[in-house]
Amino acid sequence: MRRREFITLVGGAAALPLAAQAQAQQQPMPVIGFLHLTSLESSREKLASFRRGLGEIGYIEDRNVAIEYRWAQGDNGRLPTLVAELVSRQVSVIVTLESTKGALAAKAATQTIPIVFLQAADPVQIGLVDSFSRPIGNVTGINLMVAEQAGKRLELLLELVPTATSIAYLRDPTNPVFAESELKVLQAAVRDHALRLLVVNASRPSEFETAFADLVQQRADAVVVSSAVSLLTNPDQIVALASRHAMPAIYAWRPSMTVGGLISYGTNLPDAWRQAGVYTGRILKGEKPTNLPVLQPTKFELIINLKTAKALGLTVPPALQVAADEVIE
Repeated sequence: MRRREFITLVGGAAALPLAAQAQAQQQPMPVIGFLHLTSLESSREKLASFRRGLGEIGYIEDRNVAIEYRWAQGDNGRLPTLVAELVSRQVSVIVTLESTKGALAAKAATQTIPIVFLQAADPVQIGLVDSFSRPIGNVTGINLMVAEQAGKRLELLLELVPTATSIAYLRDPTNPVFAESELKVLQAAVRDHALRLLVVNASRPSEFETAFADLVQQRADAVVVSSAVSLLTNPDQIVALASRHAMPAIYAWRPSMTVGGLISYGTNLPDAWRQAGVYTGRILKGEKPTNLPVLQPTKFELIINLKTAKALGLTVPPALQVAADEVIE
């Protein structure tokens, strides 16, 4: 081989990796479109779990992935507009967490951008996906199964208030798809115990006081607070009203317990957010939503506040205390 040919060959071989590296550096950073019904302030701990899930797949925010955040501040009506903003931004994937309406709005807005949801209503029943095991199309995610847990929450509440004959259900009517699915489960559970069920509506803080006055007037013995995330925007207000009216109440989420709630039972949300982060990272790596089956939660948590129970004159059975994941004294 001639010397000039050899030098050209070696020089070209050495240049190839550099060219490939330069090309990789020019690739635009993928962008996650992140949609949530409430606010950053109420989601910081869970958001850290989402980022942890992304990190498990090798994605670190602002290093090799960007996130466009959209917070609806508890207003379901803003969700379609926020989704449209993310679609126009041409994000790599849309992540819509803890909102049935948000997930449905995202699916209606795009058939090409992958969507990862984390929400409560049965995704097959409401038309988000056609199958849990192999969802066809651009949508997959995690089904929180909180509507299905309404019956379990009633059972736990009755252990604290065994003499109850009338149960109130506080729900958000602006999310009718989810509210109806949760109501059906609760109606079946109430029939099994021959109880009277009162349905009371509230969708924003200005309606909470009227709702509690209504359920007190109707002589409810206890209340099951809907797991709709919109009612979590101001958990302290609902818990304070339950305390003021000496009304035993069960909640679906931990935030209600950090402000003095009596009892809660539901999906471990930080773990579910982590799973959403993992799925998002896998899609960014090139996997298709149709190859990612809809997941269901494996971690649930029961929390009891003994101080609140004592203030209400309730006795917490020892067996229930043993079964609890956390007992607040």
